[in-house]
Amino acid sequence: MLKQGLNQKLLQKLSPQQIQFIKLLQIPTADLERRIKEELEENPALEEEENKSLTTTDVFQEIPQAPSKENTSEDSGTDDSESEVGKEESLEDYYGEDDTFDNTGKLPYSTDEEDRYEAPVIQLSSLIDSLDAQLGMMNLTDQEQQIGHHLIGSLDDNGYLSRSLEAIQDDLAFRNNIEVSMETLEGLLKAIQKMDPAGVGARDIQECLIIQLKRREQTPEVQLALKILSEYFEEFSKRHYEKITRRLHISDDQLRDIIQVISRLNPKPGEAQTQDKGSYIVPDFLLMIDQGEIDIKLNSRNAPELRVSKSYREQLRTFVENNKKRNDYKETVQFLKARIDNAQWFIDAIRQRQVTLLKTMGCIAEKQKAFFINEGDERMLRPMILKDVADEVGMDISTISRVANSKFVQTEFGIYPLKFFFSEGVATESGEEVSNKEIKKILQNMIAAEDKRHPLSDEQLKELLNEKGYPIARRTVVKYRQEMDIPVARLRKSI
Repeated sequence: MLKQGLNQKLLQKLSPQQIQFIKLLQIPTADLERRIKEELEENPALEEEENKSLTTTDVFQEIPQAPSKENTSEDSGTDDSESEVGKEESLEDYYGEDDTFDNTGKLPYSTDEEDRYEAPVIQLSSLIDSLDAQLGMMNLTDQEQQIGHHLIGSLDDNGYLSRSLEAIQDDLAFRNNIEVSMETLEGLLKAIQKMDPAGVGARDIQECLIIQLKRREQTPEVQLALKILSEYFEEFSKRHYEKITRRLHISDDQLRDIIQVISRLNPKPGEAQTQDKGSYIVPDFLLMIDQGEIDIKLNSRNAPELRVSKSYREQLRTFVENNKKRNDYKETVQFLKARIDNAQWFIDAIRQRQVTLLKTMGCIAEKQKAFFINEGDERMLRPMILKDVADEVGMDISTISRVANSKFVQTEFGIYPLKFFFSEGVATESGEEVSNKEIKKILQNMIAAEDKRHPLSDEQLKELLNEKGYPIARRTVVKYRQEMDIPVARLRKSI
């Protein structure tokens, strides 16, 4: 028998305004412009304002404080009445002075136009488009054009044909109803391999490098390089140079010249044309050093100034004064007021986003001041985790994580992801705690300075680090080396 009963539960939920703030916080500056444009299109009560600059008072007094642990964590309950974003406003609040906020992203102590970062606009044709255009200039039948187009479409982002010709032959038969011989496929593939960029259409890296060498002037070094790649590719890839010099009866100097020829080839010929403008980094912060002091600015490119529309508020005022007897009076007022509420909430969320970003980046810069003052010396990085910053600025770890994710800072010595500044600590023999990035940098310098004819093994690297006061195990050396994409000693060996 079905029984009914009442249960009392305590649930933790985020308000819609807080969810909106969280979503805005985690997107990078490069995507903020698109999000603001979407909101402007959807909500007529929101509009852009021009020619207004931030001041210190605007940012640090009038702007609501950034959410604390209680109102940003996804696992925390909140009270909307205590949140600036979710506060309730009366109808008369919309009849006051124009509520405008400069959302350019500039810090109060810098308003120079020269500080505005302009993201580069890059337009590149795709690899497929480029190859299709070259295919169209060949004297081929319609069916051959169709087969060639299918082959081009089967290339991966690096320009390689990773699928077998047998599989492509089956695809053409079953999907396109085209019967084609293996000889025809081979011929069309050879035609594609003659296209630009050189090396495209290869089935593996060996074929890719050979294709590129065949286009070079056939000097003695190039001919020997072709012989090595064709007949001794396994020995070459494993750096068994002694076997190569012995079998080809060449000196170490000759082999060194051949290696130099091969090293200038492109192992990923299609990579450059498959990159789009999304791979170009748009920094969220601009950091400058002025007489030993750190000056931080928010990127101001993608954030127009926003305000609640005067005309929309006037419509609400006029309707309230002249249409109280209409049957749809209440519904219309609620609709207009909801639009204005949403516009104000969006502006407040943008304000909170900026304050949160500034506080977080300011704390990171202060904790890693030695790194910035010393122009990016990774040995100056201090151990720092998300909790350290969260405790310092009085926010939840989840908020700091959202700020650090997909955000970048531009300095005078390079662009860094915010995640770069977070690292775990390692205790030295003296008891001092240092960042594991410092150890990685020392390890990298050791490998760079090693004798490439006799590269250091992981065990030798461990012993050298131990001598410098870093008591780490061999497996830790292996871990750090792999994280830095440094190959094992055997593959670092050279003539």
